[in-house]
Amino acid sequence: MRWITDSLPNRMHMAVEGSSGGTSLGLHMAADAISTGGRVLWVGLEMPNPSRFPQLFSHLSPVAASKFHALLIGGALEKAVETVTSATSTLPSVKLVVFDDWCESSGHIPKSELELIRHLSNVIDKSIRLLLISKGTVDASGKRKGRIFARAESFFSEAGFDILTLAKDDTGYYRHLLIGESLTNLKIEDSGFVTIA
Repeated sequence: MRWITDSLPNRMHMAVEGSSGGTSLGLHMAADAISTGGRVLWVGLEMPNPSRFPQLFSHLSPVAASKFHALLIGGALEKAVETVTSATSTLPSVKLVVFDDWCESSGHIPKSELELIRHLSNVIDKSIRLLLISKGTVDASGKRKGRIFARAESFFSEAGFDILTLAKDDTGYYRHLLIGESLTNLKIEDSGFVTIA
């Protein structure tokens, strides 16, 4: 059964394991938002995979798919935040904003970037879902259980974000999506993610 994203929270920071399908999950959510009449603003360093995009949007009409607006940030996060802030107040029916690979893939996320994200979360309408996708980290101390963890967890929790992690299972065939303590097992198919019992 195709995974339904309706129940996800409105402020999310998703830490992903490399090559686990974080961008595809964001596109899956974008297709869901558009299929219910919404508009999506997508911010990233590059456009989503040109072969993956049409697969995930194949069930939408070309007119509906035109409600997907992509912005390449090229390292200028401040400009991207300004543009998205303006777009959410002028474009009708924006339901989802996605920042994909919005920060460096390793190390601490600079405080200046975190504050820009906090500002964005505070100024856009609370009904608009905001999804941040970034590479996760591992726990070198071995004190925590799990394959992947979000960087700046305490900052995002304090800023009102739910923390999600997306990682491969031991076989590499399925994906584990953890939202707080709730685990959803997923499989990637051409049309998106399906839930596995």
